[in-house]
Order: sequence, then structure tokens, then C-alpha cells
Amino acid sequence: MVPRVNSPFTRFAKRVSLVTGRPVTFILAMVVILAWGITGPLFGFSDTWQLVINTGTTIVTFLMVFLIQNTQNRDTEALQIKLDELIRVQQEANNALLDLEELDDDELERIRAIYLALAREQRERDG
Repeated sequence: MVPRVNSPFTRFAKRVSLVTGRPVTFILAMVVILAWGITGPLFGFSDTWQLVINTGTTIVTFLMVFLIQNTQNRDTEALQIKLDELIRVQQEANNALLDLEELDDDELERIRAIYLALAREQRERDG
């Protein structure tokens, strides 16, 4: 088994990912937006009032992009390793496919065309 080595950022990203993906977080965000909307008349729908939500959502969005990308990269890498292992243990599998994600787009398209042709041939045989 591979030892778990988590950087502080990875631990933070995992935690934020778990928290932000929960229904209670969505409800909290809706409450913040509702409170902001209700206070509009109180502040005369001023530029400052609009700037509060604009700045807050911009900052949150900017930071979430990096957290989401980190989580997606980690999940994709883990999934790729699992798929590689499944391919590796299958007797009939083509082990040359283990590192497809490392190929350039032209090579991927060439291999995809081969598998599309194989699928088409199989459908024709199956009738």
C-alpha cells in the first residue's frame, strides 16, 4: 500500500470540498443571498451594497476554481490508477492502453478510430 502523504493544501482542499458539497452549505449560501437582497432597500440599492455581494462572490469563485481543480486532478489521477490496474489484471486486455492519458491528441484519435472500427465490426457480427 502506498503511504499517505498529504500536504497542508491537499488536506485543506479535501476538507473544503467535503464542506462545500453539502446541502447545508448551499442553504447557507442562499440565506446570505436572501439577506443581501432584503437589505437592498435599507441601503438604497447603493453601489456599495452591490459591491459587497459582487466582491464576495468574486473572491469565493476565484478561490474555488483552484480548490475544485485540485480535487478534480486528484480524483482523476486516482481513477486512472484504478483503471490501469483493471486493465493490467485482465488476460485479454491490451496493456499498451495503460498510459493513454500521456499520448497526444492525434495518437489518441488514431487509437479511438481503431476501437470504433472494432465496435462497428462487433455490432455487424451480432446482427
